[in-house]
Amino acid sequence: MSHWMRIHETGGPDVLTWEKRDLDAPGPGEARIRHAAVGLNFTDVHRRRGDHHFPTPVPCGLGLEAAGVVEEVGDDVTEVKVGDRVAYAAMPLEAYSDERILAAERLVLLPDSIDEEVAAASMVKGLTVRFLIRQTFRVEPGQVVVFHAAAGGVGLIACQWLRHLGATTIGTVGSEAKAEIARAHGADHVLVHGRDSVAGLARDLTGGRGVPVVYDSIGQATFDDSVRALAPRGMLVSFGNVSGPVKPVRLGEVFAPGSLFFTWARLHQYIETREALLDAARDLFDIIESGAVEIEIGRTYPLREASRAYTDLEARRITGSSVLIP
Repeated sequence: MSHWMRIHETGGPDVLTWEKRDLDAPGPGEARIRHAAVGLNFTDVHRRRGDHHFPTPVPCGLGLEAAGVVEEVGDDVTEVKVGDRVAYAAMPLEAYSDERILAAERLVLLPDSIDEEVAAASMVKGLTVRFLIRQTFRVEPGQVVVFHAAAGGVGLIACQWLRHLGATTIGTVGSEAKAEIARAHGADHVLVHGRDSVAGLARDLTGGRGVPVVYDSIGQATFDDSVRALAPRGMLVSFGNVSGPVKPVRLGEVFAPGSLFFTWARLHQYIETREALLDAARDLFDIIESGAVEIEIGRTYPLREASRAYTDLEARRITGSSVLIP
């Protein structure tokens, strides 16, 4: 008998229910995976709450990423075989489960050196960092960049990867305690939200010009300062709205004076094909294996206690990545 975490309505952590279900045999092109670890992401919070940009048709499962072992495959599966250790970051939302069936083309094989907890903690976050700093805006050595929420799961990976690339990172955090964590993971300059001026430091470090890119997952609370930090023809990369969606702006007034670029970036579009997924996963696993990026697992929770994990995540009591253990 299989179990999964499900919601029948959107809302707070209390809407989660742990339910039994029967899984059919995998169909053509599918594989059944026994999960060893499941990733926890703020996108899960958005979907559970039914937030803007994250429509959630209920009832449904939750969770985009996990790692485990292939237990059964359907016909015409060539990507994986029974016994393979695999990980994924993929729809539909059923990662919060002890086992599930998924299209085999969305699975990637794990190198021997990377365990399931590290994989589950890094698939969404690590692949997100990879597309942000290597594809959406390709960061080059010597550039100064701003990365908001630098002590979060995505932020800690980004700070380390940016250091490896030879960039100077201005990171922002919610408290002085988190500032120390961000510095320890590669942020060169760390500012506290609501206290320090990102735009001021960005211009001080660039001779008044501003930075070529700001990576912003905070949204409403940081938008204005992020825009002011940009150099002419700079890019604001928005990939989250933790503080709420950005209020409507007149693009011609806000962006035109500096010929600025704005983009809303989502992981799915960067790993749509299997070739793109494998290329991205290879880059992620290579940089983890090299030691340049260490995946910080802040906390682990039993999957049955996902509601407690959500409470801690939304209260910002978590640094780094967290995983749920079935």
